[in-house]
Amino acid sequence: MAQYFVIHAENPQARLIQHTVEILRAGGVIAYPTDSSYALGCMLGFKAAQDRIRQIRQVSDKQLFTLICRNLSELANYAKVDNAQFRLLKANTPGAYTFILNATREVPKRLQHPKRNAVGIRVPNHPVVQAILDALGEPMLSMTLQIGEDEAPMHMAWEIRERLEHQLALVIDAEMTPIGLTTVIDLTAETPQLIRQGVADAAPFGL
Repeated sequence: MAQYFVIHAENPQARLIQHTVEILRAGGVIAYPTDSSYALGCMLGFKAAQDRIRQIRQVSDKQLFTLICRNLSELANYAKVDNAQFRLLKANTPGAYTFILNATREVPKRLQHPKRNAVGIRVPNHPVVQAILDALGEPMLSMTLQIGEDEAPMHMAWEIRERLEHQLALVIDAEMTPIGLTTVIDLTAETPQLIRQGVADAAPFGL
């Protein structure tokens, strides 16, 4: 049965953040709030946790994870960006965007797009997520918490616990989150490409 932490959305309690990190480091799957609905998260090295996320989402092993990073410095360990791309990223992170970027050798092949060396990376604008990542000291693997044929991602913690309490290690309640998806921008080519319009504005990328 999932644990249930009520964490302050603006001033996360250090004790609960540390417990969250301990759960992640033990291979647990957590449901956590972001600036665009809830997401499922785990650490990179736990294949069983990744399989559980796909099972909860009801998706195949072709569904790719997103790397959730603290900042651009951490992002640079996993993605290759030129000066123009860096300026775009700096001006628009943190935020409700997922960026498709050329992957570095630090990214395992199983986390990359099967037909090209690309990876999805995100820097969320949410104090609870930032606190978790700061304490963890490395990125999380993540997928939006949208199950099967549901029309929208989940966004209320008590509903998540009610529906998934036997499949998760932890549900974090940090008040209500937005309902929506990230805007997905592909930056692997010379000009940005809009893959999915979500809650964030694509105009800063000329789209």
